[in-house]
Amino acid sequence: MSTRRELANAIRALSMDAVQRANSGHPGMPMGMADIAQVLWTDYLRYNPGNPLWEDRDRFVLSNGHGSMLLYSVLYLTGYPLTIADLEGFRQLGSRTPGHPEHDPGLGIETTTGPLGQGIANAVGMALAEKLLAAEFNREGFNIVDHYTYCFCGDGCLMEGVSHEACSLAGTLGLGKLIMFYDDNGISIDGKVAGWFHDNTPERFAAYGWHVIPDVDGLDGEAVAAAVAAARAETRRPTLIDCKTIIGYGAPDKQGTKEAHGEALGADEVAKARKVLNWPYPPFVVPDEIRAAWDHRQQGAALEANWRALFARYTSAFPDLAREFERRMRGDLPASWPDTAAQVQRELLKQSAPQATRASSQAALNIIGPALPEIFAGSADLTPSNNTMFKGAVTLTPGAAEGNYLHYGVREFGMTAIMNGITLHGGHLPYGGTFLVFSDYARNAVRLACLMNAHVILVYTHDSIGLGEDGPTHQPIEQLGSLRAIPHMELWRPCDAAETAVAWTRAIARRGATALVFTRQAVPQQPRTPQQLESIGRGGYVLIDCAGVPEALVIATGSEVGIAAQAVNSLNGAGRRVRLVSMPSTHVFDDQDDAYREAVVPHAVTRRLAVEAGARQSWWRYVGSGGRVLGIDRFGASGKGAEVLAHFGFTADNVVQQLRGLLED
Repeated sequence: MSTRRELANAIRALSMDAVQRANSGHPGMPMGMADIAQVLWTDYLRYNPGNPLWEDRDRFVLSNGHGSMLLYSVLYLTGYPLTIADLEGFRQLGSRTPGHPEHDPGLGIETTTGPLGQGIANAVGMALAEKLLAAEFNREGFNIVDHYTYCFCGDGCLMEGVSHEACSLAGTLGLGKLIMFYDDNGISIDGKVAGWFHDNTPERFAAYGWHVIPDVDGLDGEAVAAAVAAARAETRRPTLIDCKTIIGYGAPDKQGTKEAHGEALGADEVAKARKVLNWPYPPFVVPDEIRAAWDHRQQGAALEANWRALFARYTSAFPDLAREFERRMRGDLPASWPDTAAQVQRELLKQSAPQATRASSQAALNIIGPALPEIFAGSADLTPSNNTMFKGAVTLTPGAAEGNYLHYGVREFGMTAIMNGITLHGGHLPYGGTFLVFSDYARNAVRLACLMNAHVILVYTHDSIGLGEDGPTHQPIEQLGSLRAIPHMELWRPCDAAETAVAWTRAIARRGATALVFTRQAVPQQPRTPQQLESIGRGGYVLIDCAGVPEALVIATGSEVGIAAQAVNSLNGAGRRVRLVSMPSTHVFDDQDDAYREAVVPHAVTRRLAVEAGARQSWWRYVGSGGRVLGIDRFGASGKGAEVLAHFGFTADNVVQQLRGLLED
């Protein structure tokens, strides 16, 4: 029978071989944490390699994702659909084993974050999702949701501020099924971390309200197993297991040094490590006895079969709940969703008076929230400003997990990364709010949401200098353009209630990240024909047209559509021919076919003016070198919103002046 150390050495060997072949990667963490991984995957983790998407599997997050070869090695060894050829292709173009895999649930990768620290927050989101689902669906004798979230992290993860945001909240919420292993090896890329990271990490986590198990020998499998058992016995607090390890363990000349962190060990050092580890096998060869000891397919199938039998009894006892659970875990919207979406549009079209689009957003949520039980809402301490709480929402508290609204506190980055974890877990559709300018705090989590196509909805209010008195620190300038630049993002900046309704219903139905950007100040409601209402969903459409071929056209978004409409109506009334295009989503408009885009923005009309109270940079592609952009490329000013907008030229009179300049060129 293979020993724990022999099983762990299979991870070490595969990891150092793959990094050496690629001549790129991070062998140190996999070699240092191999014994911890062996204990977790063979003794505690509930999973089925034959069905990586089993609903009640334990979740594992690799926050120190540079050590991805540890996870690839374990997935191969336990029987997931990875081959030795895949490991040999580590970090090569087109391979199934990239350097930082992020998210590949069909391969058993829940999330493995490249940017350090975010995996911790993702794990908090997953543990929160488990707690919420258990409270909603479990019944006496039927714990159909009953799993743990495990997370590996390192010094770098704990240096990143997002770890503080997320772990503080996890302690407050009492996420007792979250267990985190800290790879406490004292080494990062620059060397020994004592010179720049001297925190007392166990005391820090104890102050958060975590259960802390300090000074665990991470190279002793039995010590690790005892720590995990103690962590699982604590049900009211998340647990940090502080594992003392040696980076690059087994490489005699490089273990415990920065050289083992982020570069291949070298052929000579790999050969020496084989002798130290008593691993006489060629590269990428694992003996049959060790492969058999690692293989978890039979055990995993049995674990899932037991759960399936429980779920079958649950289905008989609670058929409606069972169907709802299955729908939620698939990520399908309810059959009633088309009716709900239609109701949102009907109700918001009743709005005739000027209204801030953040208020229109709340009106939409008052219909959507009660109709979609999967909605999990929140705000980063700006609930009354973001208007993110809908009628009937129940605030989540540490003692009551039945809530569907979370006050995240002033934690924009943590909130966004936690939402990523919630949606990756399955069963909920999260949205969270903050001011648009504070999207900068959360930017990297926004980027990862887009990279992973995570279904999260990012609610950003106070969308321009029109917010007024708070001044330049709160007035966004470059944020719209930079968010639009993120691949896979879909951003909507609606001009009134009708466009807000479409933005929300698309965000709900879309499988991916959506940013909804709303005003603080009231904006007028625009008249539309049924055809125009239908065209809102295409991202850009003709809102005001002229008789005959346009001499010029205006493209506007959000609160600037109202002033552009006044200007266009004035010029058309004076005999000019100007078209106004409302473009609430450049992403969606760009995805339309050539014929539609040409019908809205004809190439022949070269006199073009874009109007948006934000940075001008992204608009030149729509107006061309002969066009103009009325935007703002400097920071704003403190004052009443209307006065600030006027000060920077966002008035109907100035739009008229800009158009006259184009027409007279």
